[in-house]
Amino acid sequence: MSSEEHARPYQICNNCIMDTSDSQIRFDDNGRCEYCENYYSNILPNWHADERGEREIMSQVEQIKKDGIGKDFDCLIGLSGGVDSSYLVYLAKEKFGLRPLLYHVDAGWNSQEAVNNIEKLVDGLGLDLYTEVVDWPEMRDLQLAFFKAGVPHLDTPQDHAFFAGLYNFAAKNKVKYILTGANYSTECVREPLEWHYHASDLMQLRDIHRKFGKRPLKKFPLAGILKFKLFYRFVKGVRVVKPLNSVPYRKEAAMQELVDRYGWQRYPHKHYESRFTRFYEGYWLRTRFGYDKRRAHFSSLILTGQLARDEALERIEKAPYSDEQVRQDFDYIATKLGIESAELQAMFEAPKHTYRDYRNIMPVMSLGAWVLRTLGIQRAIIR
Repeated sequence: MSSEEHARPYQICNNCIMDTSDSQIRFDDNGRCEYCENYYSNILPNWHADERGEREIMSQVEQIKKDGIGKDFDCLIGLSGGVDSSYLVYLAKEKFGLRPLLYHVDAGWNSQEAVNNIEKLVDGLGLDLYTEVVDWPEMRDLQLAFFKAGVPHLDTPQDHAFFAGLYNFAAKNKVKYILTGANYSTECVREPLEWHYHASDLMQLRDIHRKFGKRPLKKFPLAGILKFKLFYRFVKGVRVVKPLNSVPYRKEAAMQELVDRYGWQRYPHKHYESRFTRFYEGYWLRTRFGYDKRRAHFSSLILTGQLARDEALERIEKAPYSDEQVRQDFDYIATKLGIESAELQAMFEAPKHTYRDYRNIMPVMSLGAWVLRTLGIQRAIIR
């Protein structure tokens, strides 16, 4: 933990379960945190998952269909095998009547559940799937570089490959619409940047790789935030649509519907459809840095009425997965990265660093976030 955290008395929000493990969190005089205040004053009044939202999304759907006439598919959906993207695929095909091409990036860390869920949806919905397999030697080298850098955001290589691959494919193939599973229902409380820095900061990714990597990134999918936010949007005409914000979306009900319809498989926590993310979020980040992403995930569910705060408090006290599973994953991660478990343990015990210790474009990110919030496009707190 940082010196700021040590100097600050512990406090937890009395409405959700975000606490001072977010070193910059603010509370009002009643003990309610800024995430809750932002939800009630900024997100909720502008979030229409009702008849109004349905009219708005169906208007977009009709335009997508119109623009897709004569094409093999009318939109692109990145599919991880997790609940958000899986439910989005189901909605797009069965509820909206769209003809999406499913796009999956295999970064080498898929769990059995993810593989099953992708197969079940492709077969059950009769859709086409394009899989981009990331060059493993390059992926491994970049992943090791982030371990050696000592930063909390170890998921950056995987996350960057996911969105860069998706956007690059859309731009290259002149796909006008990308549908994403981003939503307020399960993500209205976002992890602070000290827990999970922007995976889209290509300057930082290159700097860490230059310092600690050994293999040139010749095949690894790359795209900086300026490229996909500006060039792809305004020059290539790629538009992003977030349908889950316009329809009733409840995580538990969505998962059960996918299970009943397609034989979809559940997994323990958000993002655990990736075996690496399960290890990174469930063990490494939580025990090495003291950051438990479940706080943000559970707090989102509390605010949207999907989880009782008392139950969230009970669940956060329990480890995300067993000591035996941690040991198995620790050895698995080390072996897959081509190192000994003792070397991985040494990295766990090495000095800690943050994104600020490496080159970054945070000033540009902050300016962009301010502009988006001012325009009412970005409503969740990202800082």
